[in-house]
Amino acid sequence: MAYAELVKELRESLTLSQAEMAELLGVTFATVNRWENGHHEPTIKQRRAIKQLCQKNGVKIHE
Repeated sequence: MAYAELVKELRESLTLSQAEMAELLGVTFATVNRWENGHHEPTIKQRRAIKQLCQKNGVKIHE
């Protein structure tokens, strides 16, 4: 699964807005938007934060 789909799936499963997810991950709204639109991919550090957010909330993701 591409990170664009993964990020959007995670955000929607947590019923968060892009701005709310950005705040949880310590990035900007624009960054989350770019990930979801496939314009950029998260850095290794950001991928770790995404994984931790999934684990913390019991969300299973398909990588």
